[in-house]
Amino acid sequence: MDTRHALALVAASLALVQASPRGHAGEPPRAAPMTAAECEVWERELSFSKTVANHDEKAFAEHVHEGAVFNAGTRAPIRGRDAVVKDWRPIIEGKAYALHWHPGNVAIGGDPDIALSSGPVWTEDFDPKAEHRWTISRYTSTWKRDKDGRWRVLFDGSAAPPRPATPEEVAKLAAAQPATCPRGS
Repeated sequence: MDTRHALALVAASLALVQASPRGHAGEPPRAAPMTAAECEVWERELSFSKTVANHDEKAFAEHVHEGAVFNAGTRAPIRGRDAVVKDWRPIIEGKAYALHWHPGNVAIGGDPDIALSSGPVWTEDFDPKAEHRWTISRYTSTWKRDKDGRWRVLFDGSAAPPRPATPEEVAKLAAAQPATCPRGS
């Protein structure tokens, strides 16, 4: 799989460009205060992103629901934890490019065991011939509290392409990410 194809898969897996007052692709998120339960998902999402940054396939798999669907909403969904881990292996290895994301907003509705998480995602393509070294977009994922009480990603992805970005835009976005969940009062 070439780097451009891999980046397209990342985009299909994670990117959702949202026209929302809570931040467009590339803007620092303006997260609303969250409940303790929403912060639990926020922290789990942050932990999930660190599994990729740390190239830890085993920890990555622990964050994925057994019945997960990644590339959800596309013509090429990846179904099941094992298939998702296999599909993401090049992303987790991080040899061709780096993928980073950070939770921005988390919401839990009427079912306390289901949460929606969204936030910024950025990539760096290591190929010196890449058309765009940096891209920025947004992700959306659906989390489900599993039988063991741990939150796991059930659905991930949308088919919105990332936009090219400058190193300065990416640095500004990364620096703007809060270290802790914005808890409500």
